Amino acid sequence: MQQKDPNNQSPWRAAGLVTALGLDIVVCTMIGYFAGSYAGKYFGSPTAWTVGGVLVGFAIGIITVVLMLKKFLEDNA
Repeated sequence: MQQKDPNNQSPWRAAGLVTALGLDIVVCTMIGYFAGSYAGKYFGSPTAWTVGGVLVGFAIGIITVVLMLKKFLEDNA
């Protein structure tokens, strides 16, 4: 029977974290794109709203990645 790793440093956990980080940034950026496109249709200047939505979505993605990494590193300490 295998013993559990006391530090929980499984390669599968690390692979899952990397996947989650990438997906988080992509999803937040895509939500920003669609929100910006939607706002551009109703408030005018669609290109500016779309670019702004992408940038805001990307920034939110980076912030959530930092929070996830913080939580992950606290769990390993």
